[in-house]
Amino acid sequence: MSASPPPSQPAYVLHSRAYRETSALVDFLTPQGRLRAVLRSARGKTGTLARPFVALDVEFRGKGELKNVGRLESIGTSSWLNGEALFSGLYLNELLIRLLPAEDPHPAVFDHYAATLLALAEGRPLEPLLRAFEWRLLDDLGYGFELSNDLHGEPIAADGMYRLQVDAGLERVYLLQPGLFQGAELLAMSEADWNAPGALSAAKRLMRQALAVHLGGRPLVSRELFRKP
Repeated sequence: MSASPPPSQPAYVLHSRAYRETSALVDFLTPQGRLRAVLRSARGKTGTLARPFVALDVEFRGKGELKNVGRLESIGTSSWLNGEALFSGLYLNELLIRLLPAEDPHPAVFDHYAATLLALAEGRPLEPLLRAFEWRLLDDLGYGFELSNDLHGEPIAADGMYRLQVDAGLERVYLLQPGLFQGAELLAMSEADWNAPGALSAAKRLMRQALAVHLGGRPLVSRELFRKP
């Protein structure tokens, strides 16, 4: 009796690079986490599918950290991204490679990533999508914090000023200093009210502060794509 084939699972390519003569070393995002695998004959038809933002069904073989791709097929609808939507997708991919531990299951991250790609392809406003993804990623990895209460459990005051203590949460301060957030901005963020004055720009600053410590001081290459010449 022949052995049953290894189970396949949905996946997206986060990054791919040439490996040996005709293979590729590919980082995949799956519901079971970030997996790295060798794709043989990467210059053939299968290799053309192994590109970012294509919904795939992949069969992984092997028990070590470096797996082998046994089968790879496209499924569903792929997200075609252009311009700043493409840059945004590359930014999400780099975030996941840098922050998501290998082989650490995060099915909610996978689902939110797929939904965000679809929203980017539909042309929805970029900034709210990126801020929501950053926030949910941090929260799912255990790095989240409250936006409606400070680190002492007190409700955020709309007229207050706050700073982020990355390991603890938001702390109210009474002396003006760089990098502070207005309480009204934080409350708008907690309600995802992106029409509130200053909410989106404050959210971008807040997420940069929150992400910086987990990125180990190394800048994200994909952020440079957004810089206007």
